Amino acid sequence: MKLTRKMVLSKAKASELHSVRKLNCWGSRLTDISICREMPSLEVITLSVNSVSTLEPLSQCRQLSELYLRKNRVPSLAELLYLKDLPRLRVLWLAENPCCGPDPHLYRMTVLRALPHLQTLDNQTVAEEELSRALMEGEQITAPGREGTRNGQPELPCALRATAETQGDPLSFSKEEASCVQGQLCLKPPARDQFPAFSQREAMKSHKSRNNILAAILLLLQDLDTEELEAVHQTVVSRLQALHKQGLQEDME
Repeated sequence: MKLTRKMVLSKAKASELHSVRKLNCWGSRLTDISICREMPSLEVITLSVNSVSTLEPLSQCRQLSELYLRKNRVPSLAELLYLKDLPRLRVLWLAENPCCGPDPHLYRMTVLRALPHLQTLDNQTVAEEELSRALMEGEQITAPGREGTRNGQPELPCALRATAETQGDPLSFSKEEASCVQGQLCLKPPARDQFPAFSQREAMKSHKSRNNILAAILLLLQDLDTEELEAVHQTVVSRLQALHKQGLQEDME
């Protein structure tokens, strides 16, 4: 069933689509929500228990802060890319969709990696440490068939493209790819004395992994807005304080 203008105005008790802020379509047997493209003021929408399979129409709802999609037919987490540019989105309920897969932890980490500004996912508060883990444990989402693609995949910056394409170690960048990221971000290679004394092979692996993590994180920062950067700043400050406290404890011992 298609969500129509008449249905929206009736449910929202509104006279015009552009004025609709909240919409509850729970259990309405919907398959087509394309009319959402005409609701730029939408802040909260409930679409749980329907048959929605794509989130593309919601990409135009720049004021959206809460999205409830439990028990639909979203086939792939690639659909989350349509939500990445919604700066106010803080609450997402996506559970019980085909895209969730058999591994709840991997699913949650992947969603938080794609949408790090979320505060609540599937009715569970997002912890700061989860966002840090998501960068390492979540999968990089790609979207086949979109504009700017390469061999059916999105044309990503070289660091993220290498992460998406590499099998095995997700941090195994080539020298050329690492140089590409460093050039884009004006990074200097880490000094050798920043790492503890390992065997030559272990030292090279540690150096490579740390350099790639740093490059990928800094590259992602370029896409964040002021509010999202403030959240990153708070997380960094907390981490630095924890490391400082740990260092003091080690000195006392």
